[in-house]
Amino acid sequence: MRRALRSVFERIDRFFDIAFTPAWNPMQQLGALGWFFYWIVIVSGIYLYIFFDTGITQAYHSVEYLTHEQWYAGGIMRSLHRYASDALVVVVFLHLLREYVLDRFRGPRWFAWVSGMVLLWLLYASGISGYWVVWDKLAQYVAIATTEWFDSLGIFGKPIARNFLNHASLSGRFFTLLIFIHIAAPLMLLFGMWLHIQRHMHPQVNPPRGLAAGCLIMLVILSLWFPAMSQGPADLDTVPSIINLDWFYLFIYPLLDHYSGTLIWAVVAGGTVLLSLLPWLPAVRKREVAVVHLDNCNGCARCVADCPYSAISMVPRTDGLPFEQQAAVDPSLCLSCGICSGACPSASPFRRRTALIPGIELPAFPIQAVKDMILSKTQDLAGNNRVLIFNCEHGLDLAAAPMTNFAQITLPCVGMLPPSMIDFTLSRKYSDGIFIAGCREHDCNFRLGNEWVQQRLARQRDPYLRERVPAERFTQCWAGVSGFKQGLSELEVFQERLARLSPPARQSPESRLRDGKNAECANA
Repeated sequence: MRRALRSVFERIDRFFDIAFTPAWNPMQQLGALGWFFYWIVIVSGIYLYIFFDTGITQAYHSVEYLTHEQWYAGGIMRSLHRYASDALVVVVFLHLLREYVLDRFRGPRWFAWVSGMVLLWLLYASGISGYWVVWDKLAQYVAIATTEWFDSLGIFGKPIARNFLNHASLSGRFFTLLIFIHIAAPLMLLFGMWLHIQRHMHPQVNPPRGLAAGCLIMLVILSLWFPAMSQGPADLDTVPSIINLDWFYLFIYPLLDHYSGTLIWAVVAGGTVLLSLLPWLPAVRKREVAVVHLDNCNGCARCVADCPYSAISMVPRTDGLPFEQQAAVDPSLCLSCGICSGACPSASPFRRRTALIPGIELPAFPIQAVKDMILSKTQDLAGNNRVLIFNCEHGLDLAAAPMTNFAQITLPCVGMLPPSMIDFTLSRKYSDGIFIAGCREHDCNFRLGNEWVQQRLARQRDPYLRERVPAERFTQCWAGVSGFKQGLSELEVFQERLARLSPPARQSPESRLRDGKNAECANA
């Protein structure tokens, strides 16, 4: 079911690819857009606070001054503050749903998911408290409904809703506390957002400049066309009869008019607990984490640089070899993607005198097994358009393709494929071409696998693909789970292109036998 839902999301992504281009696809920039909208809220909020009067009776008039007298600056800032806050809620919930559908919340990724639940509470505390400080009729309704909701907990000595019985009962001290909450909650939210991404290497907190500029222009146009307005001054001696709710933040308040506060607390708290427990319902079946083979680790730190989840660090050497450091894996952070083994320079299939054991690899999917599969799966291929496909188990799968003369090797992530394996396969003439199929571009299941593969094949990231490997004999297809037709079309075109190239000399049976024996010796 999750794979089917992922297919739906990928189809939506394709629509946005057409509208925005893959690099600017907002569905793949939800986390970065969240940061962007947050900073718009903060900057506009600082401007508003400069002109805001914190007095009970003066608050409404100062906001009205900004809205009407200073519409060209304060009015725009107020509207930006409102609409960027709403946009932040939208991208946060889309990000939450997307991570769930793509199964990116279990195992070591539980921390980001659970911390996200805390961020939701802080986000709503920031937004709802913002409606109080305007002190219009909507603020009056929100203040009374919220305090009555908190009173239903029965933890306060005196009901806090009594502060809103009439104008005489509302003290300036209580109103100052509300303003403090509206300032403190966003600061706590910022700290939580920073903590939320601490386990990610190379976190993306800035959207592409073009996408950011487009979102800002859209918000400014919306602010000019439909500016945020107050709903009349609050009057505690009357009950507001008609108010316009912000459904992004205040959707729960109509329920408080019909159900008990205790029931709503039970639903909200229970829902939060249930969502927080999802990473363990059911528990993910985890692969063995990456292991370090110190005999082949020289402390180059390439695995550290390429690990998407900061699961690898460099520590002082423990085995006496003449290197200062060695790699160490944190089992609580490793997702067993294998990207580290693809980054290891010792993961070379050309080794003969020693076993093919790199400095770091997955025990359940060693690099030697990849070489063995190359030897076995290409054995029956014939002709001038033989293709070996390396695909990601979370991405495009072409095993059911109706065409012939290809073989497929499925990896935990295409990022675990060392470039030397491509060199080995083509230089030894095991196939005429290499077809790499992965997750959608900019949407790798392990965040950075696609990007590292592209950079390695473009000879921009170590380990580099050697210059002797002809570019016309390998290609990449980032079509994702739902891109079978696209992948099929690109594979067909690639095979036709290979058929037109001069056929490479075939490997002799003796050479293949020698490689096979070397593999057997390595396994032994």
